[in-house]
Amino acid sequence: MSRSALLVLADGRFPAGGHAHSGGAEAAVRAGRITGAASLEDFARGRLHTAGLVSASLAAAAALGVDPSALDAAADARTPSPALRAVARRLGRQLMRAARATWPSPELDAVAAEFPKGMHQPVVLGLLARAAGLGAVDAAYCAAYESVGGPATATVRLLSLDPFDATAVLARLAPELDRVADRAVEAARRVLDDGVEALPAASAPLLEIDAEAHAAWPARLFAS
Repeated sequence: MSRSALLVLADGRFPAGGHAHSGGAEAAVRAGRITGAASLEDFARGRLHTAGLVSASLAAAAALGVDPSALDAAADARTPSPALRAVARRLGRQLMRAARATWPSPELDAVAAEFPKGMHQPVVLGLLARAAGLGAVDAAYCAAYESVGGPATATVRLLSLDPFDATAVLARLAPELDRVADRAVEAARRVLDDGVEALPAASAPLLEIDAEAHAAWPARLFAS
């Protein structure tokens, strides 16, 4: 296992397209639910324990070798919003391109051929972790961090929030991120015996509703 590979994968400059997405922060800013560092922290905490937990569990399960097609179907079932499903597949397609260029593997090639329009991003993230020689806990951490790091970075742009304040939010969430990653790995290991039904299905209805509204905006800074 290479910790250097983990650093490359978790680097915000890894060319996977995430910089164009706010993780729901843009809609929350417009609605007045994110107005500064304190409300960003509340938003990120809620996202971490719902969408973040689900994504981390999917990524961890993929890293453990669970059938990616079954995981993709499980991701679909846990994403009611058509807009968010489309975003997840678009991000998955972009991540797959980066993954195959960076850590080529027959498994990635096979999945890319089976899902030419894209597989859910957390599943691709787990497969990429496998190809890079990383484990389930690494995949879970990457997915969990993405779930809060993206909105924090987007809020800096949306509100001209001080980057130091946004980074402090992420630092305060670190112990909770640890716990979410641990829960995700535990759930992923249960999938090996009990099937994908063992994956968490935590929901964030307002994120889903906002995603549908955001997709219809005529002008926006972020794709989601």
